[in-house]
Amino acid sequence: MTNPKSTTAPAGAGRREWTALGVLMLPLLLVSMDVSVLYFALPAIGADLRPSGTQQLWILDVYGFVLAGLLMTMGALGDRIGRRRLLLIGAAAFGGASLLAAYADSAGTLIAARAVLGVGGATLMPSTMALLRTMFTDPGQRAKAIGLWSGVMTGGIALGSVMSGILVEHFWWGSVFLVNLPAMALLLLLGPVLLPESRNPSPGRFDWLSVPLSMAAVLPVIYGVKEIPSEGWHPLYVVSVTVGLVFAALFVHRQRTTCSPLIPPALLRGRGFTPALVLNLVASLAMMGSAIFTTQYLQSVLGMSPLAAALWSLVPSVFIGVAGPLTAQLVQRGVDRGYVVAGGFAAMAAGFVLLALLGTDSLWLVLTGAGVLACGMVAIMSQLTDLAMGGAPVERAGTASALLETSAEFGGALGMAVLGSIGTAVYRHEMPATAPAAARETLSGALAAAAGLPGRAGESLLATAREAFTSGMQGAAIAGAVLLVAAAVGAGVTLRAARD
Repeated sequence: MTNPKSTTAPAGAGRREWTALGVLMLPLLLVSMDVSVLYFALPAIGADLRPSGTQQLWILDVYGFVLAGLLMTMGALGDRIGRRRLLLIGAAAFGGASLLAAYADSAGTLIAARAVLGVGGATLMPSTMALLRTMFTDPGQRAKAIGLWSGVMTGGIALGSVMSGILVEHFWWGSVFLVNLPAMALLLLLGPVLLPESRNPSPGRFDWLSVPLSMAAVLPVIYGVKEIPSEGWHPLYVVSVTVGLVFAALFVHRQRTTCSPLIPPALLRGRGFTPALVLNLVASLAMMGSAIFTTQYLQSVLGMSPLAAALWSLVPSVFIGVAGPLTAQLVQRGVDRGYVVAGGFAAMAAGFVLLALLGTDSLWLVLTGAGVLACGMVAIMSQLTDLAMGGAPVERAGTASALLETSAEFGGALGMAVLGSIGTAVYRHEMPATAPAAARETLSGALAAAAGLPGRAGESLLATAREAFTSGMQGAAIAGAVLLVAAAVGAGVTLRAARD
């Protein structure tokens, strides 16, 4: 979508801009990898730093919490002080925090370093997209660039866990953080030369009160919905979500009444922007909801080692390299964007249908289902991002990007909560009342309980638990497929209406 105020054809990007895009892909890849990079390093960290159970949870989660809480703030800040400046500041912070994390000598130091990594990540993600919006003004070229951006973003999460396993196997756990340093150094060296500076020429004053309000709205909700699948509907998590929603209402009121809001209401009223946010949330819900099942299926049902499971999980990523360019070609040839996004949701629904057909020994079926899901996700993400960023004013590009990223964070947390709860409920229903209490709660509990039982009793419990988990995965997949079919219909209607 082009800016209706434009009176001249947008200039095409040249070699400089495409080279700059390659530089921007480095921090994006590393930020997305950092979501999963500790999966295999955690046992080594536990043996070296001996964190408590609570500290271990914070080592894993503080990065994502801080990143999600600061995205909206950093997007708006980049619009004001300059996206390139904020990107370089974030790169320096990310590199310094990576060095601190690599050589942390206590759990507290590692938690603090991970928190600073979250701050740096919150500056890098919206800044890369905002700069991409500035560099690629031609709609066709912007669509290609965003397709590449979406593919790198999706693939980085899968690559993070594999990279972690390989590095920890050959080096010490701190090496998973040191890989960030060369990329950040390259960004700091080439960024000032290749990347244009851009900012809102009339930003108004910065509304500092909206910063704590936005964090108080985002963090409790994400915390609550992430914990509910594993811990159940504990009052603490219900209260956490409720408190977050109250602060969300206060944040919205603040944006509607202040003269210089962090998130201008007019941005949300832009053509297609709000539907893009909602649909992006649904797609992220489905993707993250499926991921929690497929990773457990590979390890706990098929019995793979963590590293083998991570390597097999890279197979669906092959589909990603095809989906992005193909989607961009379809749009360039005149296929309506609403139909393309609806087709992406239909593909994701088909992936869930394949997952609903799983047995307890279906390696290639689970990989195919995950691959089809990834294809649909990249098609959806690239088009929704292009729609939202193309329709947003250039001066608000950072804010628009941050809102898209925040909707994805919420969607991922909801996916784990909603689909995870469905799978857990089916699992517990399928497990016999005579099974040990821990085995009736989770598959990992069943694996531990089976290891302590003799001979056939342990094998029988393990087989029953794997069947129950597969049934739970099937139930969650059916629910996900229904949701995605509804999203496909919604995308076809709302995005065509946005175009008209």
